[in-house]
Amino acid sequence: MAEARKIIIDTDPGQDDAVAILLALASPELEVIGITAVAGNVPLSLTSKNARKICELAGRPGTKVFAGADRPLMRQLVTAEEVHGQTGLNGPDLPEPTMPLQAQHAVDFIVETLMREESGAVTLCPLGPLTNVALALVREPRIAPRIREIVLMGGGYFEQGNVTPSAEFNIYVDPHAADIVFRSGVPIVMMPLDVTHKALTTAARVAAFRALGTGVGEATARMLEFFERFDEEKYGTDGGPLHDPCVIAWLLRPDLFKGRHCNVAVETASELTMGATIVDWWGVTQRPRNAHVMRDIDHEGFFALLVERLGRL
Repeated sequence: MAEARKIIIDTDPGQDDAVAILLALASPELEVIGITAVAGNVPLSLTSKNARKICELAGRPGTKVFAGADRPLMRQLVTAEEVHGQTGLNGPDLPEPTMPLQAQHAVDFIVETLMREESGAVTLCPLGPLTNVALALVREPRIAPRIREIVLMGGGYFEQGNVTPSAEFNIYVDPHAADIVFRSGVPIVMMPLDVTHKALTTAARVAAFRALGTGVGEATARMLEFFERFDEEKYGTDGGPLHDPCVIAWLLRPDLFKGRHCNVAVETASELTMGATIVDWWGVTQRPRNAHVMRDIDHEGFFALLVERLGRL
């Protein structure tokens, strides 16, 4: 087997973040060298706790978890308790974590790791607002060419927004951070709402997690049942979109996705469209192509991968 791909997961758990973390920890092709928490779905005190709860649920208490930015670069923090519940992980009753939070700040960990590891060895996997990643790029610009790629969940173009008419939550929470990341020159793979809205947690799919008959399977089913109720009402669908695991699934099975290399720019000036991701899908500008933007997913294959991998935990 090839050497495991080294990743840092930057996250604001969130039920869908939790499933993404479980998928990564269950996959031997990936080496999770650290998990960095950021404020987003819920405040930092909860996201840094939730990340540790998930590591313990997965039976991986040795995973290093770091707390990062507790607010966006320039704007007030917007959270999403109405979707994820007051804890961010409503649904299952997970015990308080006993594993420690690392003393080092997440941004320092990202910078030090990228400067220490071989250039091109580490992939960043942001599942929430991009504050920590942007701060790392600003603090130490030499890390940019050392990052293998950034595979992120965020934005929307054809599907527009889910928190405002034109903006997806992760980008909207810290549009200035997203602007820094998309201008960084680092290769980016973008999982926007255009692809995640095709990955729906139908009742049958939730039942498949429960049928694993494990603690992880039951907790996942409960998380998804809680998380999807908001989206089912909003979109009128059977099941809600499972956004963040698309990032990890792409690392494992890029053949499940189809997209296009485009320029992506982030709106930071207009309050009306703040955080909108402008994807030059048709190549009508001369702006450089800075992101591989996904639009299609083999959703059956995606859920089969999830159930198979989570079944290993």
